Amino acid sequence: MKLVRTGKPGAERPGLIDRDGRVRDLSGVVEGIGPAQLAPAALAKLAALDPATLPLAGDARPGVPWTGIGKIIAIGLNYADHAAEAGMPLPAEPIVFLKANSSLNGPDDAVMLPFESQKSDWEVELGVVIGTTARNVSKAQALEHVAGYCVVNDVSEREFQLERGGTWDKGKGCDTFCPVGPWLVTRDEVPDAQRLGMWLDVNGERMQKGSTATMVFDVATIVSYVSRFMTLEPGDLIATGTPPGVGMGFKPPRYLKAGDVMTLGIEGLGAQRQQVVAYGAR
Repeated sequence: MKLVRTGKPGAERPGLIDRDGRVRDLSGVVEGIGPAQLAPAALAKLAALDPATLPLAGDARPGVPWTGIGKIIAIGLNYADHAAEAGMPLPAEPIVFLKANSSLNGPDDAVMLPFESQKSDWEVELGVVIGTTARNVSKAQALEHVAGYCVVNDVSEREFQLERGGTWDKGKGCDTFCPVGPWLVTRDEVPDAQRLGMWLDVNGERMQKGSTATMVFDVATIVSYVSRFMTLEPGDLIATGTPPGVGMGFKPPRYLKAGDVMTLGIEGLGAQRQQVVAYGAR
């Protein structure tokens, strides 16, 4: 299934995408799409529905496809060629950091530059959505805890991240810096998460083109590894790293400015579009 939430911010309604790509309204079946609906039994009930029996939802703004995201965990330098363009050594273990929940953004909502930002950047990433509690799970069992996958734009302010001391978090968690969606695609529709093409354009120019096949640490390894250090709960989101082509990797670097448009997507998981706006314009 491809699950969605559409409508005005704060008033989104649950839905699913039918075979013709239309949104079917699920609000008569479930109150929302949240941690309870991501459990295997709950997903099975939704999968058993005949979409043709559900009303059409019409053309409305897509929001983050599910609610109840307890935490956003991200993995740094998880593509060897991206580590090289960043001038950083390949990690021996996954680099783990957090993005603030206040950075969550609809997939087509505007991305706002932070106050005094000069080095805001783009990163297309595969998002992993947790469906059942994972605590110190093995790699062999890790994917059993995954409800599905989505597109994430891990927007990053490089000065805040790398030049202001401390951890990466303050360059990663700015408002609007985590567009998610348009869909939550359930795990059964993604037979191999390590074979997905991905891309990102800025103003129509291809910046990133890659594949999850070149991850340093695959999805199962990441879920298992992170679960050793913190409990992963239903609704949690893991952003798994980005391929090369980010702005700071260019010579000279290229960063986002107001008026720019980012478009990005991952094979089978949909596409996003965000216009960049100045601080305070959103």
